[in-house]
Amino acid sequence: MSKASELANLIGNINAGGGGVNRNVIINGAMNVAQRSTSEADIGATSGYYVCDRWKINTSTGGRFTVSQDSSAPSGFANSLKFDCTTADTSIASDEQIILQQRIEGQNLQAFAKGTSDAKPFAVSFYVKGNDSATYICEIRDRDNSRDAGKTFNVTTDWTRVELTFDADTTGALDDDNARSFDFNIILHAGGDFITGTLSNTFAANATGNRVGNTGDGSTSNISSFVDSIDRTFFITGVQLEVGQNPTSFEVEPFERTLAKCQRYFEIRERDSANTSFGNGFATTTTSGRILLPYLVQKRSDEPTLTATGTANLRFSTTGTSRNISSGSIAMDGGGNKNNAVMNLSGLSGSVTDGTGATIILVTGDSSLQFNDEL
Repeated sequence: MSKASELANLIGNINAGGGGVNRNVIINGAMNVAQRSTSEADIGATSGYYVCDRWKINTSTGGRFTVSQDSSAPSGFANSLKFDCTTADTSIASDEQIILQQRIEGQNLQAFAKGTSDAKPFAVSFYVKGNDSATYICEIRDRDNSRDAGKTFNVTTDWTRVELTFDADTTGALDDDNARSFDFNIILHAGGDFITGTLSNTFAANATGNRVGNTGDGSTSNISSFVDSIDRTFFITGVQLEVGQNPTSFEVEPFERTLAKCQRYFEIRERDSANTSFGNGFATTTTSGRILLPYLVQKRSDEPTLTATGTANLRFSTTGTSRNISSGSIAMDGGGNKNNAVMNLSGLSGSVTDGTGATIILVTGDSSLQFNDEL
């Protein structure tokens, strides 16, 4: 796209209610942040957040694939999210799916004025490539009002920028809160349940058979299947969803700002080069304790889910005494809030002195505390 075209698009989007800074409602669209992992294999049977932050993979398929943060990227980007098929699916069940998804809070979508007479269009853009030509679907889904729209896009062996615009929707306002109101979906594989109807390019009431739709014969899917061959790859980066009639150039932001946005939904506390202490608390009995840990970033809700990894290397340390946590348990206390986690520890490996001050120590590199507050 020429500079003159970009300027014209930006002016057009400003007139349509878009443009300016903070226009991209997608978080981590450049796939720069990967707190959980940089590569996960054998994905296909279970949905979850695996690699790049904020990107969930909804999947149920007999195929298997590896997902990784990859250094292959178009000019101006350092990373992409790569899908690599490792087991082909030769017998597709009717309810199968592979969907790359980002869930968005309603309060972050109010500028679209959806469900009002002033509703604005949705402009979508992203970069993709694969091992061969393929067709997939970009879907935007209103969870509050059970409405969605989808459009096909093509993938080639070269990086190409996809630009799509979805018409404004004057039906169904989005809730102004921190709950899940909207899904941005990239559909890479779909079973028969999803192809019985006609794909709607404009917002319409949800119908499973219309989410992918067929080519007109009632049975042939509108899209390729990502798991039709072990040679299949798919790369994506530069994902942007903004107000306006025309997509604008990708909004680049500093890494630390993207990281902070991601930490609102997921935060991991890991060991540094030496034993690392987190939080402050005290022993509540001779075999239990309580720890207060301030979050690095305010969380979306009051009670994230805590996962402790490498528990054999987590210790509850009081003055002069350090006890392993692995033989007991560590869990969130209901007294926490968006700014602080309160954790209860029980069944410590040995006696501690009731009432003495304490902290948690991460002893080796495989130990961590993970706080999940995803939508």
